[in-house]
Amino acid sequence: MKEMFILLEKSLLGAPIQFKWQKAQGNYIAVTGADHTVKIFDRHGLKKNEISLQGLCVAMDWDVDGDTLAVIAEKSTCIYLWDANTNKTSQLDSGMRDQMSFLLWSKVGALLAIGTVKGNLFIYNHQTSRKIPVLGKHTKRITCGCWSSENLLALGSEDKIITVSNQEGDTIKQVLLKTELSDMQFSMMRSENRAITTENTISVVVGKKNLFLFNVNCPENPIDLGFQQHYGNVVCYHWFGDGYIMIGFSHGYIVVISTHFQEIGQEIFQTCDHKDNLTNIAISQSLNKAASCGDNCIKIHDLSELKEIYAIINLDGENKGLGCMSWTDDGQLLAVATQRGSLHVFLTKLPVLGDTFSTRIAYLTSLLEVTVTNPVEGELPVTVSVEVEPTFIALGLFHLAVGMNNRAWFYALGDTGVKKLKDMEYLGTVVSMSLNSDYAAVLFEGKVQLHMVRIHIFVR
Repeated sequence: MKEMFILLEKSLLGAPIQFKWQKAQGNYIAVTGADHTVKIFDRHGLKKNEISLQGLCVAMDWDVDGDTLAVIAEKSTCIYLWDANTNKTSQLDSGMRDQMSFLLWSKVGALLAIGTVKGNLFIYNHQTSRKIPVLGKHTKRITCGCWSSENLLALGSEDKIITVSNQEGDTIKQVLLKTELSDMQFSMMRSENRAITTENTISVVVGKKNLFLFNVNCPENPIDLGFQQHYGNVVCYHWFGDGYIMIGFSHGYIVVISTHFQEIGQEIFQTCDHKDNLTNIAISQSLNKAASCGDNCIKIHDLSELKEIYAIINLDGENKGLGCMSWTDDGQLLAVATQRGSLHVFLTKLPVLGDTFSTRIAYLTSLLEVTVTNPVEGELPVTVSVEVEPTFIALGLFHLAVGMNNRAWFYALGDTGVKKLKDMEYLGTVVSMSLNSDYAAVLFEGKVQLHMVRIHIFVR
């Protein structure tokens, strides 16, 4: 795995940071630390924008399409909304006078839920601008929650009550527990009726020790799962596959349990990934990989063969330890925060992209890097930094072209180095391109356009 970049901004260093990848697209990452700002970087580590807050960031989340980032902060009763398409920030007045403590976008639509320290709820429809204040949803601070794919909203509070509400904010279920709640998720637990495909189960960590599961359709038969004491506290957990849960424990253990009807709570797999502590786990369904971090290293497992460690990434310079960790939705990038306030981003998946000309080969070696080599002639590889993450590559006798959509960038290759020649736009999305010594043949919309690249300017 290749490290793409490290964020070492002075305003972030010295304190733990939190971050959120843009959903769906994964083009941006929002980062906040001990200062009163949220900084937005693109996937190459370049700062795109900065949101100034009235206090420390309390929570932030991207909507399902990755178009809007919502942020709440201490000492503020407004919600900050950053539009990824216009690069502009707006503020939404919640109308709530008490401090906000929880924020989460719906999985399937434009609904945003905000909870407060006094247990009040505010639901905002970003599409219609409709606001629904719900006073007294809980009696104490709302600390956690989750949306289902059917737009049911489950909330947990310091009053030790779980409420399940519809998108209008009406309570339809309520469950009282005996201890503190954290990390609430909606998922689907398989029952004898395999035809059920809706998210019917709420899971929540109780007292940092147990995992509590209950079916929203029959909450009178909950399941309270305890674990071996030497595992330590539950740090985090993720549902994956066909009703399995991976749980990370503070003493370095990873445990996978089943929620299948016949084997509910049974440990399918357990291992000690980290000797001293574990700080987070992350799962990429698209890569079919799981990652754990702790003891200044990241370990990656293949979900189809958990016993095998796919990769180990050591971060020896991070002497204060690691923090939260998350993949982009497509599994291409993995970010891990550190306790000293830095953020490491790794490239975990690269498209197989390349072209050949005679005995020369050009292929993608990073998101913005193409390597040209000629192993037959024994030439040293040439690395070309390109303007864009390409979806096609074309190689000729003297030139390299990369591009995406309807644009292409051309580079001259020679003994003295690489020189950018020009970029071109075409009248349709490029399907493929071929080069010879002087010309480019470009296929788009069922047509081929032939144009001169440029007569080579380097003597070979």
